[in-house]
Amino acid sequence: MYYPEELIEEIRARNDIVDVISSYVKLQKKGGTYFGLCPFHNEKTPSFSVTPSKQMYYCFGCGAGGNVITFLMEYENFTFREAVEHLADRAGITLPKEEQSAEARRQADLRSRILEVNKEAGKYFYRQLKGRNGKRAWDYLTGRGLTEETIRRFGLGYANMYSDDLYRYLKQKGYSDSLLKETGLVTLSEKGGRDKFWNRVMFPIMDANSRIIGFGGRVMGDGEPKYLNSPETKVFDKSRNLYGLNYARTWRKPYMLICEGYMDVISMQQAGFTGAVASLGTAFTPGHANLLKRYTSQAILTYDSDGAGVKAALRAIPILKEAGISAKVLNLKPYKDPDEFMKNLGAEAFEQRIREAENSFLFEMDVLHGQYDMKDPEQKTAFHNALAKSLLRFPDKLERENYMEAAARRYSVEPEGLKALVNRLGGRTGLAAVSSAPLRESRGKKPKADGIRQSERLLLTWLAEEPAAYDAVKDILSPEDFSEGLYRRAAAMVFEGLEAGTLSPAGVLDHFINDEEEYREVAALFNTSLPELTKEEREKAFSETVKRIRRRSLEEKSRNVTDVAALQALIKEQAELSELHISLN
Repeated sequence: MYYPEELIEEIRARNDIVDVISSYVKLQKKGGTYFGLCPFHNEKTPSFSVTPSKQMYYCFGCGAGGNVITFLMEYENFTFREAVEHLADRAGITLPKEEQSAEARRQADLRSRILEVNKEAGKYFYRQLKGRNGKRAWDYLTGRGLTEETIRRFGLGYANMYSDDLYRYLKQKGYSDSLLKETGLVTLSEKGGRDKFWNRVMFPIMDANSRIIGFGGRVMGDGEPKYLNSPETKVFDKSRNLYGLNYARTWRKPYMLICEGYMDVISMQQAGFTGAVASLGTAFTPGHANLLKRYTSQAILTYDSDGAGVKAALRAIPILKEAGISAKVLNLKPYKDPDEFMKNLGAEAFEQRIREAENSFLFEMDVLHGQYDMKDPEQKTAFHNALAKSLLRFPDKLERENYMEAAARRYSVEPEGLKALVNRLGGRTGLAAVSSAPLRESRGKKPKADGIRQSERLLLTWLAEEPAAYDAVKDILSPEDFSEGLYRRAAAMVFEGLEAGTLSPAGVLDHFINDEEEYREVAALFNTSLPELTKEEREKAFSETVKRIRRRSLEEKSRNVTDVAALQALIKEQAELSELHISLN
C-alpha cells in the first residue's frame, strides 16, 4: 500500500518523537535535547539523544539514528508500512483503504478461514485431553511436572486413537474438504479424510498475536516420528515463527532464551523464565533471528548438552550475529536439557547459570580445543594456529586484542606469541597488525576526503539546527559542491526544504529508508556535534566550513576542466573565495 508523502509527514508530525521513544527508553532532558541509554547496544553511560526540534534520535556510541518511524522499525522490527500504520493508529489518523484485487481478497479470506479451523481444532484437542480418552496424555503432561494452569495457558491437547476423528468433527462443523486440505490437518483420498495427527499429545503453535497457525504432536508410545509438525500452509512458515513467542514477547529482561523443544519452553516459562522460545522442528534460521531481533539484542542458547545440542549451538551463533544479536551459551551439565535441569536443581540454580552463560566465541573455541590432543606438540601447534585464525574474524583492533587476552589466559598461551601469530596470519589476509604500536595513517587522499565529509556533515547539521544560516550559504554553495553522491542527494533535499521554508530532517531520512547503510550515514549528517564557541569563533568556524567545501569543489572542477577560459574563471573564483567573509547574521 502506497501512502502519500504528505500523509506520512502528517503522521510523523502527530507523533512527537520524545513521547514515542520515552515509552521504550528512560530519557532525561539536558538543554534542548533528551538523553538515555541506547536501546540498540549495551552501554552504561547515556549516549542516545532525542532532539525535539529535529524530531530525530541519534546514538553517538553506535551510530543508530533516524526519525520516529525508523525507531519503531529498528526497535520493533516493523516494516515501514507496519510502523506507519502503528503511528497512524496511535495518533487517531484513519489511513486510506487499499483497493484489493479479487485474488488478494480470496487469499486474505482463505488465511482467515484457516485460522478459524485451527482455533476450532485447538478447542477439540483440549477437550479430548480433559476427557476419558485423554487420560494417558494428561498423565504424561502432569508427570512431566506441568500444572493444570500451564496446560490451559499453552492450550495443550490430545489427538485420540481414531485416525479420522478430527476430520469427522470438522466436517460436522460445516467445513469443506478443500478448506480442510489447506489447513494441513487432514489428508484426502478416495477413501475419505484421514487426520494428520492421531494418538499424540498436541501443542498448538501460535504466532506473536496468539493465533493458532499450526500444531506439533508428540506420539504416545513407540510410534514414529516422535514429534510431528503441521506442514507449511498459508498461515504457517516454520522458519519464520518461534514457539512460545506470544508470551516471550512481553519478557522485560535484556535477553531471550532459545531452546530446542516445546517442553523446554513450557517448563521454563512455567518456572518464570517467560523469555524462552524454540524453533519448530527445524534448525535455527535467519528468519528466526530476524523475528527475534524485533524483541531483543541478546540471546542465550539453552540447547541440549549432548553432541547434537553443541552442533545446533555452533550453527545458531553466526546466524544470530549476522542479525545483530549477541549470543551466549548456557552450561546445563550434568543435565541434558533445561527441563531436566529445572526439575533437579530448580529455578534459582538456572538463574545462576544464566548469569554465568559463556561468551559465544569462547564456547566455540572450547569446542575447537576439544578436537586436539594438547599433549601432542604438533596437535597443540595446530590448535594455536586455528585459534589465531579464529581471532582474525574480529576486524576491530581493540576487540581483537581483548579476545586475544582472554584466549591466552584460558588456554595458557604465551600472550606475545599468540599476538605475533595473529599478526603473521593477518598480514597474509591483509588485516591490520595488532601490535601495541599505533598504526601509521596513510597520507594519501583518504584522510583529506574524510576531513571534507566531516565539514559537509557539520554544515548540514548547522543548517538543520539553524535554518536562518541558509541565507549566508545559498549564493555560495549548491548541492553539487558536496563531495559524493549520497551527500549531494541529501544536501539537495535540505537546500530545497530550506528554500521553501519546510525543511524536515526527519522527512529527508525517509528517502533513504530502503538502504540501511545510507540511512545511518544520512542520519549522522544531521547529528554532528556543533562546537561550543563564542559568537566570533562561531562566525569564523561557519565561514571556514563553507569555504572548505566550496574550495574542494573548485579544485575538483579545475582538475577536470579543459577549456582555458573556464580554468581561468575557476582560479579567479578560488582567489576571491579566500577574501570572502561569510556572516551568520
